[in-house]
Amino acid sequence: MEAVVNVVIPVFAVILSGYGAGRFGILGPASSEALNRFVYFGALPPLLFVSMASVAPAAIFNWSFVSAYLGGILIVSALSFFLSKFLFGHDLPSLSIHGMTAIYGNTGYMGIPLSLVAFGPEAVVPAAVATVINSAIVIGVVTALVEVGQNKAQGLTVGRDVLRALIRNPLLIASLGGIAISIIGLSLPTPIETFCRILGGAAGPGALFAIGLFLVGRSFRGHAGEVATMVLLKLVAQPIVTLALVMAFFPMDPLWAGMAILLAALPSGANIFVIAQRYGTYVEQSSSAILFSTCVSVVSIALILALMGEG
Repeated sequence: MEAVVNVVIPVFAVILSGYGAGRFGILGPASSEALNRFVYFGALPPLLFVSMASVAPAAIFNWSFVSAYLGGILIVSALSFFLSKFLFGHDLPSLSIHGMTAIYGNTGYMGIPLSLVAFGPEAVVPAAVATVINSAIVIGVVTALVEVGQNKAQGLTVGRDVLRALIRNPLLIASLGGIAISIIGLSLPTPIETFCRILGGAAGPGALFAIGLFLVGRSFRGHAGEVATMVLLKLVAQPIVTLALVMAFFPMDPLWAGMAILLAALPSGANIFVIAQRYGTYVEQSSSAILFSTCVSVVSIALILALMGEG
């Protein structure tokens, strides 16, 4: 329970602080978008770059862990696409953000510190690998799908425009750059690493604070069914599917197995809001799901930690 109190509650408190700043007029109406752009272009890229450059290639390619965690993402995203399409009639951009909200856990801002508090330094590596998967694969695929859905052209024009958008995507480029540095075996010069960690340190609180600002004056009652679906998929379906994959197909070290399940059970990450607001797609629903999944995760993560012997 100590790990939950020390990590989950402060995350929610940052969102609440942003809401308070907006509600009482401390920051202007344009502050949410401005802060979001800072996170997207200024803070997240160096954070992703230095995080991935610091992970050993052998850890990145722990195939049992990668297969179980990524398998859970693929299965739940397929279920999310089906429910989003046939229950709510969404188009491709909304389908994509709905799916991202159901599978993209807060591995960077919550998973790494939670793992460190609960299991010690050795648990940080699987949390970092999950962050790599989320950043390099989930963000890249979702960005491509949203670009396709928002583009009216056909054929080669769509492919060209999507490729151009991906090449210009700072989050994807930073992720792939960090992986390349890790594979090559280069060490980042201390000034570069320090710069990335200082600037990247603003990404987590900045994104969470921006969510709070965005929530001011908004009602999410009309999206209750969609939000509930995303939260159930994220906090219930994904850890159950990941657990089944670990037990049936991908046996691994107990620590890594436990971490795969714990990381799959994390609430939806704040970066979803960054992507949603960037493209002006499914912003209210995804923001609400991030908020509610974070609140509910206080209970769900505490239960998982208790079952793992850390309660």
